[in-house]
Amino acid sequence: MDSERTVATALASYLRQAGVTRVFGYPGESVVDFMEAARDGGPAIIAAVREASAAFMAEGAALRTGGIGTCLSTLGPGSTALLNGVASATLDRVPMLAISGQVESSREQYWTHQLVDQGRLFAPVTKLAARLEPGSADTVLRRALRTATAERPGAVHLTVTTDTFGMTIEGGGGTVPPLGPAKGSLDFYSEEPLRQLRNARRPVLLAGGGAVRCGAEAALAELAARAGIPVVVGAMAKGVLSEDHPYFAGVLDMAGHRVVWDLLAASDLVVTAGFDAVELITPWRLDVPVLYMDTTPNTDQVYPAATEVVGDVAAALSWLLASWQGAPRWSEAEVAAHRAALREGWQAGYAARRLNPSEVVTTVRSASPAGTVMTTDVGSHKIMAGQAWTAYAPRETLLTNGLSAMGFGLPAAIGAAVSGPGPVVCMAGDGGFGMTATELAVAARLGLGLVVVVFSDGSLNRIELHQAAMGYPLTATAVDRVDIPVLAESLGCDGVRVENVSGLEKALSTAFSGRSRPLVIEARIDTSQYAAQY
Repeated sequence: MDSERTVATALASYLRQAGVTRVFGYPGESVVDFMEAARDGGPAIIAAVREASAAFMAEGAALRTGGIGTCLSTLGPGSTALLNGVASATLDRVPMLAISGQVESSREQYWTHQLVDQGRLFAPVTKLAARLEPGSADTVLRRALRTATAERPGAVHLTVTTDTFGMTIEGGGGTVPPLGPAKGSLDFYSEEPLRQLRNARRPVLLAGGGAVRCGAEAALAELAARAGIPVVVGAMAKGVLSEDHPYFAGVLDMAGHRVVWDLLAASDLVVTAGFDAVELITPWRLDVPVLYMDTTPNTDQVYPAATEVVGDVAAALSWLLASWQGAPRWSEAEVAAHRAALREGWQAGYAARRLNPSEVVTTVRSASPAGTVMTTDVGSHKIMAGQAWTAYAPRETLLTNGLSAMGFGLPAAIGAAVSGPGPVVCMAGDGGFGMTATELAVAARLGLGLVVVVFSDGSLNRIELHQAAMGYPLTATAVDRVDIPVLAESLGCDGVRVENVSGLEKALSTAFSGRSRPLVIEARIDTSQYAAQY
């Protein structure tokens, strides 16, 4: 391409400035000019098997790094396929820039072949759906990046017509705006929050994704220890408090959920630290006062709070810590007893001489080196992994608990693996795995030593449990049995089937020894524990 500044080169430049090193997508005629501009100086284009997976790869990359996930599609069916992953980023509160090509501007007003109104398509599932045009490209790109990263973050979609990419932009361009939440600022609403916390005898902290985005892990750990307050975390905030901390009290709405809800119900104050109601699976029925702390006001009102502290979550926790007075509210022994009850809860339904879901999670965790990143797909296995997998740091356990879309796990693992250090493990049910299994070829092409564990039970277990609870016969929930190891081999991976813990341990014995091929482990499980959790 020549040296003039075009819409395509400007887009590539802004992405580089924003720290985007990879764009996940699928090629098409309408986006080749941008792909060429990116080839010339970055970011790299990584082709997925399907656009929906590309969006999940972008989300996985953003969850891992805290940066902006970026995905690309062509017009028409490319953009409609992209939609699910874009909606996932918005409800999971993950910053994403999604770009779709469109027919030439001269035909857009009357053409019908492969034409969809992308603005109307993406508007309901994004924070902003806009068009990129030469006269306003700099402003729109700055706006798109700032909107995607502003609290709460989410997806922005840009439509670009085929001819627009090559059009010249006047001027020398601009720089990206500040990205991310404000630091240090706090606003207070209603009662004085310090007094509310000091008066509480049995408070519990409930931490969520806002705490992760604000880097609140140190303040959270110190406040919990000094004030003696148990910390429950949302699933997408796993690791914001290391799970070997004496005041860690479990993950909300994952396996053993009744034990966690009982703890919250027995408290006299719930202090939410960046907890987003989008993560709730169980409706909020607590009759307990809430002290709300998050980056945005409590406009959802899914759970009520008479007092709000709005701003940087780390600053809010540090302020509480600096002002804390009094003895610890809970002893370490009390929290340890609660954790023992929680462990008993998520192990309920154990089937002797069978391979249990909890055993799969804990065996893989034990074999995984420090710094391992785990992604999980959606289904009963997510509920188990969300609780039984021990997390030690934020952004090392990646799951979707907003949109909670099946098909997330494997693409997200690929996105995470190419975006940061550390081994990556993907845990998937056979249903979600089947939706994206061919993306294994992408992992093989990139030489990623992923470990993919498929919880194989031949069913959509979560739906079967619901049908059974309603007294309905099981309908349309069987997952066709596939020879997963053979499928893995055909896609350039190694594959093995296991039916007991010893077999799983053997398969994992060389799983993290510098592999350059993905390893796919089909774990034939018993589902009794799932039934006990429902």
